[in-house]
Amino acid sequence: MTASPPHRAPYESVLGTIGWTPMIRLTRIGAGIRTPIYGKAEYANPGGSVKDRIAMAIIEGAERRGDLKPGGIIVEGTSGNTGVGLAIAASLKGYRCIFTMPDKMSQEKVRLLKAYGAEVVITPTAVPPDHPDHYVMKAKHIVHETPGAVLADQFYNQANPEAHYRTTGPEIWEQTEGKVTHFICGAGTGGTVSGAGKYLKEQNPKVRVIAGDPIGSLYTHYHRSKTMGEGHPYKVEGIGGDKIPTTLWFDQIDDFRQVPDRTAFTMARRLAREEGILVGGSAGLNVWLALEIARELDTANALVVTILADTGERYLSKVFNDEWMQENQMLEAPRVTVEQLLERRPANAPALVSVAPSAAVRQALNLMSTYGVSQIPVLENAECVGGLIEGTLMTKALAQPSLLDRPVRELMEQPFPEVSADTTAERVGSMLSRESPATLVRKDGKLIGIVSRYDVLQQLIGTR
Repeated sequence: MTASPPHRAPYESVLGTIGWTPMIRLTRIGAGIRTPIYGKAEYANPGGSVKDRIAMAIIEGAERRGDLKPGGIIVEGTSGNTGVGLAIAASLKGYRCIFTMPDKMSQEKVRLLKAYGAEVVITPTAVPPDHPDHYVMKAKHIVHETPGAVLADQFYNQANPEAHYRTTGPEIWEQTEGKVTHFICGAGTGGTVSGAGKYLKEQNPKVRVIAGDPIGSLYTHYHRSKTMGEGHPYKVEGIGGDKIPTTLWFDQIDDFRQVPDRTAFTMARRLAREEGILVGGSAGLNVWLALEIARELDTANALVVTILADTGERYLSKVFNDEWMQENQMLEAPRVTVEQLLERRPANAPALVSVAPSAAVRQALNLMSTYGVSQIPVLENAECVGGLIEGTLMTKALAQPSLLDRPVRELMEQPFPEVSADTTAERVGSMLSRESPATLVRKDGKLIGIVSRYDVLQQLIGTR
C-alpha cells in the first residue's frame, strides 16, 4: 500500500518533525470487537517518544523567564524519554544536560542519553519520594549545587500538559474527524492524558478520559479517595508515581484503572508479533486498557484512541528479553524435559556412567571422579538393581579402606527411580531428595541417562 507523502518539504531542523504522528488502527489486537481501537504512534517522533512534544516548550519557557541563559545546564529527573527530548533540543540550542534516572530503567535509555551528550546519574528505585537519593530529589540537589543550572521539572511544569493541549489533543481530534469517544493514556507526569484530555473534552464534553496506572502507583488510590495510600515498586517504566504531580489534572480524568506489570509487558510483546508495532511496556498497558474499554463498549458508535508512547527498541534487554522476563516472573519458563537436560551434558561424557554389581568400589569411585558425577546406577542385564551415591560411598570407604576392593553389591543402595524421557524437569525436581538425589531416564524401553538434583537446579536458576 502506498501512502501519500507526509513530508513534502524539508525542515530547518529535526525539531520540525515533532508531532503529527500517525494514527494506526489495531485491527488484529482488536479482532472480534465492534468498537475500533486506534493507537497514536508517538514512537515516530525523532526522539522515539511522546516526550519530544514537551521538551522545546519547557526550554523556551525557561528562556522567557530568564532562568536559562546561553551556555546553561538543563537538569531533570527522568525515566529516560523526557531526557532524550530535552537532549535533542538542547543540542541545537547549545545547552548541557544532566539527568538523574532510577536504576530500574533499561540500559538502552542510559546509553541513548549519553549518545546525545548528556551526563546520567543513576539513583536507587526503592527509596521514598522525599529521600535525598530519589531521582527527583537528586536532580533538585544538582541544580542547587550547579551554577547556571535549571530544573526542567516536568512533574510540576505546566508547560508539559499545555504542550499536549496545543498539539496532541488537536491532532487526535482531527485524525478521528471528531469521532473519538474514549481517550486512554497512562499517567506518569500526567501531561499527555491531562492536556490532550482537556482539549478533547472541550470539543465534546461526552468524551471519556481514562488513565492507565501500574499496580503499585499511588495515582488510582488518590483519584478515588484523595488520600495518598501505600505504593510499592513496579517494573513498567515512565508511568505511575509515588507522589502527586501538579501536571496531572485530575479534574480532566474520568477514571483511573490499574494494570499489572505482566499484563502490560505481555501486550507490548503481542503488539510486536501481531501488529508489527514495537513499543514499550507503558504502550502495552495503554493498549490492554483500551482493549478492555472497547470490549465493554462493543459498539461501532464508539471510537477508542490510546497512546503508543515510545519505541520498544529501548526495552530489548528487558521486555523483549525472555531471560529477563522469566527472572522477573513476567513470562512462563519454557517446558524443559529431562531428555533436553541430558542433551546439554558434555559431548565427551558417556550417555550413562554405570557399573555392574561385581565391580569393585574402587572402580566406581574412579568412574565418578573421571566423569564428574556424584551418582551412578548399578546395572545388571540392562536393569537398575542398585544405586551408588558418592558422598555415602566415600564415607564408608574412608572409615574402612578395605571396602575399596569389595564388590559394589555389598554397599549399593536402593535402585534410583525412573522417569520417561518426556517428563518435565520441574516434575523431576519435586521427586528428588537427599535420599534419592537422581533419577534414571528411560526412552523406548532403554535407559538413556541419569538426571540429578544438581542438573534440575541449574535449569531452574537459568544457568543451563
